[in-house]
Amino acid sequence: MEPLPAKPGSSSVRSVLVRSLLAGVLLLLLRFAYVVTTAGESCRLADFCFLSPPDDLNLVISAANVNANANANANAVRSTVASPPRRIGGEDWAAAVGFYGAAFRDLASEGFLPRGAAALCVESGSGQDVLALKEIGLADAIGVSRKAARPLVISGRPHRLPFRDGAFDFVFAGGGRFDGVPRPLDAAAEISRTLKPEGYVVFHLRANDTYSFDSFIDLFNCCRLVRSRDLAGFDTSLPMIREIVLKKVSNFSILSHPVKNSGGDSVNKCSVSDSRRKLIRDAEPLIVEEPLKPWITLKRNIKNIQYLPSMVDISFRNRYVYVDVGARGYGSSIVSWFRKQYPKQNKTFEVYAIEADEHFYEEYKSKKHVTLLPYAAWVKNETLSFEINRDPGQKSEDKGRGMGRIQPVQSSSDGEVAKIQGFDFAEWLKNTVSEKDFVVMKMDVEGTEFDLIPRLIETGAICLIDELFLECHYNRWQRCCPGERSSKYEKTYGQCLDLFTSLRQSGVLVHQWW
Repeated sequence: MEPLPAKPGSSSVRSVLVRSLLAGVLLLLLRFAYVVTTAGESCRLADFCFLSPPDDLNLVISAANVNANANANANAVRSTVASPPRRIGGEDWAAAVGFYGAAFRDLASEGFLPRGAAALCVESGSGQDVLALKEIGLADAIGVSRKAARPLVISGRPHRLPFRDGAFDFVFAGGGRFDGVPRPLDAAAEISRTLKPEGYVVFHLRANDTYSFDSFIDLFNCCRLVRSRDLAGFDTSLPMIREIVLKKVSNFSILSHPVKNSGGDSVNKCSVSDSRRKLIRDAEPLIVEEPLKPWITLKRNIKNIQYLPSMVDISFRNRYVYVDVGARGYGSSIVSWFRKQYPKQNKTFEVYAIEADEHFYEEYKSKKHVTLLPYAAWVKNETLSFEINRDPGQKSEDKGRGMGRIQPVQSSSDGEVAKIQGFDFAEWLKNTVSEKDFVVMKMDVEGTEFDLIPRLIETGAICLIDELFLECHYNRWQRCCPGERSSKYEKTYGQCLDLFTSLRQSGVLVHQWW
């Protein structure tokens, strides 16, 4: 049987395909030769190169070395790429790189960013600041953030940096991200630890009021302030930036920060900054004339109160603490006022409830994040007589139970009297909070404020209180009985007004409370 004849034209089609393929290969080879020889660039940067390495190959290798060093004795990072590509983010990303680059060039020209410095960017985010450092010639730059953004940023927390002591000549924290770091005092200690003596640390902060500035500077007792200036930001979310430059003055290392701090001194004086004095001047004026209906005055006055967090940024405090002295029940002032009305700036407050009346103890057992101190706040540690006393006409039901007075000797009152342990409130406060903490206090202690306040001033513990809401008890007019004053207290409204005035003159932001 004879084979079938080949279809006409099949050989010519095959020939055309082969020639086209050869021409394409030749064209790519010519392009390769042009890029390498004529253009003087590596194939890695060309548009039509086969088998070219990825843009960030060297960066990936560098990041791997970073992790190895960090895991082995947490050594300083060495990055080997002088100018990595910009094609990591969009226009906003590139704008941020440009902004940081300009800021770093200014710092370099002023001598704050030495050539060849080992640099660290804390809370770097996606690494725009790290890339800007590399582009101005600092190959030895690395970022650290909670979430890694390789190859520029490795994973780490600001309060536990994975680097050895004195690893860096320059540390930077930008984008206003340090404003929101948890445990800022520990983060400041870690930055100080990893910074070389005579090294510089630069911050770009959102907060720009004097109070927050003073609080921020207090975090860095290893460094001195070199410069502070305001800059225009690079996007609408950060229109203004405060740039702060600090210098580590000696080989100082903060390995730990005790919570306890005596605060103030023993000569009745606090160190009061100008910013705090201004806040007191801007606070609502004291009510000079005695109110005829104090229970109505409270409702009106609470609308006028200038809360401290409504006037300033409180971000740079180590802890946030609310102390309710004379707390009564959990739903009294802790829930009805502090949790619902006090402007906390999204901070989580530790709550201490100090209450001498055991009637309220049971409801605290199921409440989390509240520490109950079932004692009486007093001027020393001793057993006291606790009197459940009611004003004239007050109901005797449990939920109408009156606040109790405490006395160092047995009362002769016909009311309910019990023994309770009193404790030195001023010493407790000094052992519980620090001057670097933010402390809010409400005090409603049925006349004992005339004993406690002088003790707080005498010991310097008053200096630890940032904001005080004080109910001063005096022989006021009674709601139940028009024309009658309370027989429960001996002090006058004038004496209460003197107490408030002296506290403000001493630098305490105190508000009148009823």
